[in-house]
Amino acid sequence: MGEVDLKEMGAALVDLVLPAQCGGCAAPPTVGAWCARCAEQLGEPSWVAVPGGPAVLAAGRYAGPLRTALLRYKERGRRELAAPLARHLDPALDALLAEGPDPGTGSPGTLWLVPAPSRPAAARARGGDHVARLARALAADRPDVRVAQALALARRTRDSVGLDAAQRAANLSGRLRVQHAVLPPSGSWVVLMDDIVTTGATLRACRAALAEAGIRSSAAVALCDATSGRDDHEHPRAS
Repeated sequence: MGEVDLKEMGAALVDLVLPAQCGGCAAPPTVGAWCARCAEQLGEPSWVAVPGGPAVLAAGRYAGPLRTALLRYKERGRRELAAPLARHLDPALDALLAEGPDPGTGSPGTLWLVPAPSRPAAARARGGDHVARLARALAADRPDVRVAQALALARRTRDSVGLDAAQRAANLSGRLRVQHAVLPPSGSWVVLMDDIVTTGATLRACRAALAEAGIRSSAAVALCDATSGRDDHEHPRAS
């Protein structure tokens, strides 16, 4: 291998660890994977109101640099953004860990993240399930957090983009499968995870599917809040 080849390989490895562009724009990153301007616009964790669903703590709104970074990670092959996006989720997960599970929904101790599944075709196109990859990055170096990829979608499930709440629920009806071999142990503390919460239909369906399998969960964590409104002041458990 020549000197030029070694330099090219070294540059490629540096790009994997230290991206040449900010996750949210074209500027050089200065704060982790972000430029200073985008880092200031990422937002902070906030509770999201999901009627009939679990209490959802989202890391930020689906807007600005966070939206751009998620789309680059999810649709444009920027897999190296999994780690910085997971770091942005850290405060939300820390808040859930500090609170502990709702009474009757799990025992304190290991927290199990169950990612909302992607459509099989979408996962193949993206080189794997992007939410599961994000969950593994979030759980990395956390001995008290584990990931159970316990849910899967049938092949005939449609893309949910453009569907309203009722259409999303109908799209998921009968198409969400429980992978019993990899379910968290009975009585575990289980938190659902998704990249974007829009109508809450996916998280409601995931929670119902787990409940039918004897696994209870009352909370979820999401990277982005794309709902029409959010609850910035009142904790859903108090309502």
